[in-house]
Amino acid sequence: MNIDLTGKHAVVCGSTQGIGKSTALELSNLGASITLVARNEEKLKQVLEELKSNSKNDYIIADFSNPSDLEKKINQWASKNTAHILVNNTGGPQGGPIKDAKVAEFKSAFNNHLICNHILVQALWQGMRDAGYGRIINVISTSVKQPLDGLGVSNTVRGAVANWSKTLANELGQFNITVNNVLPGATNTVRLQAIAENKASKSAGLDVEEIYQNMAAQSPMKRIAQPEEIANAIAFLASPAASYINGINVPVDGGRTKSL
Repeated sequence: MNIDLTGKHAVVCGSTQGIGKSTALELSNLGASITLVARNEEKLKQVLEELKSNSKNDYIIADFSNPSDLEKKINQWASKNTAHILVNNTGGPQGGPIKDAKVAEFKSAFNNHLICNHILVQALWQGMRDAGYGRIINVISTSVKQPLDGLGVSNTVRGAVANWSKTLANELGQFNITVNNVLPGATNTVRLQAIAENKASKSAGLDVEEIYQNMAAQSPMKRIAQPEEIANAIAFLASPAASYINGINVPVDGGRTKSL
């Protein structure tokens, strides 16, 4: 099975922590050169030092709350470079019931997730086509298959991203570009910590550790995933071995999602 990424270049978003960082490290270990994308330059420099040595490794400082700035920077990068792999990944919206969500929260989440994903794809897909190799992997959520309680805005926008992705897969497959979604379940990240703290603050008598235990209990494997386990699925989809996998959602949740 060919999972060698030597000679390939990957753009990995949200790559200074959690799933994004683990993905950048795994793709680097498989031989790819990496462009890290995140908003904190100091953290970007730290992760850059952890990557397998490659003269083409670099980073882009971009905040997904500012799509126009992202568009300018990725277009500048793409004018001089070719990406073979794009990993769309950014932190999720604030939790809470959908009935209490403000309109501004939906607009912000739509920009951070769908609009920024689209900007990145538009800047990079033609380079993938010309190279004869393209992998676009969107890190979304299992809420695409089964909406999660207390994550109203996220459930809504993640569904939009999944349908955008499927449409894109139908259009780009002819150019040897695959588009797939990885759907993490509860994963040991800063994002999960924030969700657990929010739930604990609104519950009667449950602390953060008990919230974590409840999350773990929902999986048949009775534990929370580590970021590296999500990164492994992403890396496989980015590899030559996944050349005929296109337009699908891949839950990586230990079996928590009830639907197939």
